[in-house]
Amino acid sequence: MDLQATVTGFPNATPLDGLDRAWRWSLVPVLNFAGALTSDGTRLLQMNQRGKHDPELAAAVLAFAREHEKELIVEGRLLTSVAGFGVPGYTFDSVAAVVPEVHGHHKVQHPDLTPLTYIVFPGYACEFSGRETLPEAEARYHKMLPTAEIERGPLPFLKMRFDNPRTGGGSTNPERALTYPEVLLNELPELEDTPEAFVEYENHEGKVWRVQWSDGAWAVTGDSELRATGFEELRRFVEGTLC
Repeated sequence: MDLQATVTGFPNATPLDGLDRAWRWSLVPVLNFAGALTSDGTRLLQMNQRGKHDPELAAAVLAFAREHEKELIVEGRLLTSVAGFGVPGYTFDSVAAVVPEVHGHHKVQHPDLTPLTYIVFPGYACEFSGRETLPEAEARYHKMLPTAEIERGPLPFLKMRFDNPRTGGGSTNPERALTYPEVLLNELPELEDTPEAFVEYENHEGKVWRVQWSDGAWAVTGDSELRATGFEELRRFVEGTLC
């Protein structure tokens, strides 16, 4: 496949200012795309933007991705990230890449392009573990992370399991599963006065904590420990372990 010919044939395709062998195109006003060839010209690094569109940010992301493509395109890794990215006006600190098996872009109109395309996007280091399974990578990319929204804040990688006999709430399987920080934070106050209940969670670094109610306070054990007499103290500690 002639990658350059394919990309320049997209609707409204024009060169992307500030980066060689890179282009921008759009299908509808709210969906904008930018892409750059890898250093050897055999793959396409593509960034999607929905809503607000910033071609300068796209150029910066693609340039960073090309510079770090050996770290982002790694055999056996489904969702990778490299820290050290930064652009004035944005709080992103990383660039991530998603493999074709996860993103599935172009499979309808350009199926031959799908296996050559890596979707890249700006993100936050705390959003990626580097250990994501295929279902987890698919969930993070397609359902949890709004990767095409450039004004978003961080959504930390978080896996959790819990059980609370008092409320009847609990995990449906014995393993920790992906969830949102607000789910974790909403369950923590429910532990009060229920010593037999617990919440166990894991962050992007693979560090694990267990929270229980013990002798009139929240007790946190794991990679680091805390005994919190007030919920706000507990909240600050937990949020600090996530991002």
